[in-house]
Amino acid sequence: MELRHLRCFLAVAEELHFARAAERLHIEQSPLSRAIKELEEDLGVQLFARTTRSTRLTRAGRMFLEHVPRVFASLQQARDSVKAAANGFHGQLRIALSDGITPTCFSALLALCRQEEPEIEIRLTEVPLSQQIKGLHDDLYDVGFAQLDEAGDGLVAEPIWHDPLMVAVPARHPLLAYKRVPLDEVLRYPLALGDAHTCEGHARQIDRALRQSSMEPLIAERVASFDLMMTLVSAGFALGLAGASQIAASREPSVVARPLAGRSHMLTTYLLRADSEPSDALARFIKRVLAIDPPRGKTSAALERTDPPEEIEP
Repeated sequence: MELRHLRCFLAVAEELHFARAAERLHIEQSPLSRAIKELEEDLGVQLFARTTRSTRLTRAGRMFLEHVPRVFASLQQARDSVKAAANGFHGQLRIALSDGITPTCFSALLALCRQEEPEIEIRLTEVPLSQQIKGLHDDLYDVGFAQLDEAGDGLVAEPIWHDPLMVAVPARHPLLAYKRVPLDEVLRYPLALGDAHTCEGHARQIDRALRQSSMEPLIAERVASFDLMMTLVSAGFALGLAGASQIAASREPSVVARPLAGRSHMLTTYLLRADSEPSDALARFIKRVLAIDPPRGKTSAALERTDPPEEIEP
């Protein structure tokens, strides 16, 4: 088995069409078919069920597809490590990011890392939460940040940062009559919420907050990024629910942040890692993470337009 076999398999598995896969690889269809046949003979299984009208993965092919991308990810990491060493770095930390991050905290963390240990290269990868968890299990990442506390067996999820949950409201909206907006009032309007796949942990925390009301939310759009959420809010298309620091970082001039009425609602960011003794470099990194103190009160543009939450509890 050679890397060319895996590249051919991956192209066909993603295209499910031999002609398109051959075009993507810039080769003729005949050598592509030959490479797939060689791979199937080497594995002793059929990877594709192919007819004159369609191509689909067999069960064995679907199982194989779960592993092949990680081969190329590991190869890329090996290349990156060699380049890092050539550029004078003495080590590397591979960090996965999901669900968005608390911008002020994360920028402060990166600045602290650069100040205290500049010889350690920080490599950041934004991935869906399911891919982060898989990557942590497969040693593709050393540590991850997400808003999910249920990492499963073999992983540790430690709460690190808490961001007040705010309602993002367009300027001149009727809800701005409230200093603290009742949840039932929020639910009278369409909402732009995070996509349950790309922002899985964030979406779960928001859903828990929404379940405190008996009213069903009217969801106008599920978005893959907070920037798009703030764009929709700014245009008056919907309201948004996000952390105070995320709303502030969007810098949308026509979006105002308001806290929810009642008890404080918080969005919690978790640090995820393998449930084993961390390396020295990772242990020092975790110590820096825990040293970052989230901003409290009126510390950002979004919060300057409203009162801070009554209580901020971990």
